[in-house]
Amino acid sequence: MTQLKSISIKSFFAKIFAKYVKHKINKWANRPVETQLKVFKNLIVKAANTQFGKDHNFNQIKTYKDFVNNVPVRDYELLRPYVDRVVKGEKNILWKGLPLYFAKTSGTTSGAKYIPITKASMPTHIAAARNAILLYIAQTGKTRFVDGKMIFLQGSPTLDKQNGIQLGRLSGIVAHYVPKYLQKNRLPSLKTNCIEDWETKVNAIVDETINEDMTVISGIPSWVQMYFEKLSEKANEKIGDIFKNFNLFIYGGVNFEPYRAKFENLIGRKVDSIELYPASEGFFAFQDLQNEQGMLLQLNSGMFFEFIKADEFFEDSPNRIHIGQVKLGVNYVMLVSSNAGLWAYNIGDTVAFTSTAPYRIIVTGRIKHFISAFGEHVIGKEVEQAMREGILNTNAQITEFTVAPKINTNNELPYHEWFIEFQTMPDDLGVLARKIDQSLQHQNSYYFDLIEGKVLQPLKITVVVKDGFRTYMKSIGKLGGQNKIPRLKNDRDIADDLIVKNLTK
Repeated sequence: MTQLKSISIKSFFAKIFAKYVKHKINKWANRPVETQLKVFKNLIVKAANTQFGKDHNFNQIKTYKDFVNNVPVRDYELLRPYVDRVVKGEKNILWKGLPLYFAKTSGTTSGAKYIPITKASMPTHIAAARNAILLYIAQTGKTRFVDGKMIFLQGSPTLDKQNGIQLGRLSGIVAHYVPKYLQKNRLPSLKTNCIEDWETKVNAIVDETINEDMTVISGIPSWVQMYFEKLSEKANEKIGDIFKNFNLFIYGGVNFEPYRAKFENLIGRKVDSIELYPASEGFFAFQDLQNEQGMLLQLNSGMFFEFIKADEFFEDSPNRIHIGQVKLGVNYVMLVSSNAGLWAYNIGDTVAFTSTAPYRIIVTGRIKHFISAFGEHVIGKEVEQAMREGILNTNAQITEFTVAPKINTNNELPYHEWFIEFQTMPDDLGVLARKIDQSLQHQNSYYFDLIEGKVLQPLKITVVVKDGFRTYMKSIGKLGGQNKIPRLKNDRDIADDLIVKNLTK
């Protein structure tokens, strides 16, 4: 009786709080330009006396045009001289004082990257994750999951310290901010969460959770899939039979669609899902409605957003625009200025708007992750949609894939090579290749013209062995956590590595 009472009280207050948060979000979501302008002015005023603010005339910036004229677009490498000073312990460089944390990530060109998280920015990471769940409750009325066990597959919460600033992986930092009312429900244990080796950690998580009432599971799909497979193998049951009350999957980092069919097979039924868009640079967006495409852009979270059309980004002076100037369906590079001390910062992602009332986005890829060896400029969103359409109404199930150009082909036309690891092989690999290629031609007119003009031949599929991508990620020290395989690259670094390491058939 006591348990039933506590469950009903928890559910009752969750619904009330969800309604309150939904009302607050609607207020700023319905005034997007006004909200962003207020954030913009607040950022400029508060950072005016920082070294960056002085170097870029913040005390003279009154309008967005002034900002564009004084603050150039930067990626990490260009911002690094300032970041390095903060890492050394210098105060008031990018933001007031020192940051609370550095989220340490592995950069492709700069080695380790140190992304600041400040006292002002940290709460926005936590609030966005919480609000995503609350809006799900507000829409669906479902609250039973709050009484079960929840697991967040994440990096180790162990933090190091350097010049008075704590540093670690973003997911590990966030782990220290799990609300008290969720602590009893939260798994895995701190001891297990601190295990560095990913395979050892997943095995330990399986042991800890297999007999629990798991209701919410969260993480990057590829690593949750690994957890599910090990769990299912140990119990010899579907995930939905092991966890009968599991009905909510929360994910981020990659598009879930290529994994959806395999997940439903592993679970044995469909479950609700919430997509998140967290990054070390900020928690940018989350899915606010179950029946709408796209994620609600967080316009009231201490971040000012700018956008540049992706196909203009590499021009000498590309046009920068704010939220009130964007259009639906255009592929944009997203820039952020924030209370973490980032200014006109290119996060590297490309996005497209699916709605402007309110402003919702989908992540379309990475500005550096595309294939344009022949001028086709194929992007991540296009290959993911092509894969989804290719396996539709077939028995094929995909574990992972990546795409690379094949230029040197010994007297045949070049082509795009798709490296695919299958959970279930298609009946006919050639038919699948044709369906994927037709979808890509339909989406991308440049690719279509190159195929029609006999500059390229249709794509070819190379099969990756079982667990091949995991073996590859382990070999480069990036197994688990927030690491993921790029959907496509304009070079053959990954492709050739897969072949050299005998990870293809």
